[in-house]
Amino acid sequence: MQPRNATVAVIGAGDYIGAEIARKFAAEGFIVFAGRRDGAKLEPLVKEIEAAGGRIVARTLDARKEDEVAAFLNDADAHAPLEVTIFNVGANVNFPILETTDRVFRKVWEMACWAGFLAGRESARLMLPRKQGNIFFTGATASLRGGSGFAAFASAKFGLRAVAQSMARELMPSNIHVAHLIIDSGVDTAWVRQRREQLWGKEALDNPDLLMPPASVAGAYWQLYQQPRSAWTFEMEIRPFGEKW
Repeated sequence: MQPRNATVAVIGAGDYIGAEIARKFAAEGFIVFAGRRDGAKLEPLVKEIEAAGGRIVARTLDARKEDEVAAFLNDADAHAPLEVTIFNVGANVNFPILETTDRVFRKVWEMACWAGFLAGRESARLMLPRKQGNIFFTGATASLRGGSGFAAFASAKFGLRAVAQSMARELMPSNIHVAHLIIDSGVDTAWVRQRREQLWGKEALDNPDLLMPPASVAGAYWQLYQQPRSAWTFEMEIRPFGEKW
């Protein structure tokens, strides 16, 4: 591992995708700033990365609060130039339309869309003066297609994709790579496994190739980061080879 004088900010550093992103970038020498709603849950990840020789700062972060997001990114940039921001807040919920309350709809939008706007804007404030940086957003199948029971989630993910696309058109000419990663698959997490078993029975878990390993998502982000600016991708779709689409 070659230490870099650069930070990566992971907003939404949960136990699966976010943690794998942190591990990958730490292993590549970045200083990792990891933020999630309950920062205490990051302690095992901090111990693991530090034991491997990596550098990580863990913070409690409500990504819906403007002042917290700005402070988190400013602190990251103060450690070393903020080179990558990855917005990975989930907010995946499923409710029939008549059971989708205004509170649920608004909260999902705040978490998956509004918070992404804040993360992107505040990252751009720090990156534009240097004319260098990368801002990546985690999308989902719902970014492109509204499914039954996913009115709140899909509308927020549609909105996040629009924010990312607008930012890409504005910022890429200033040498800031903005990309949107669509995960067209269930991700291999405890929640997804439990839900698949409830819907389709235990046999739904027999084929491991139908779920996306979180480490594969982290690998896709690393590929985006490594792209030369002469061939930048705005939108990348990833899915297991067995996924029907």
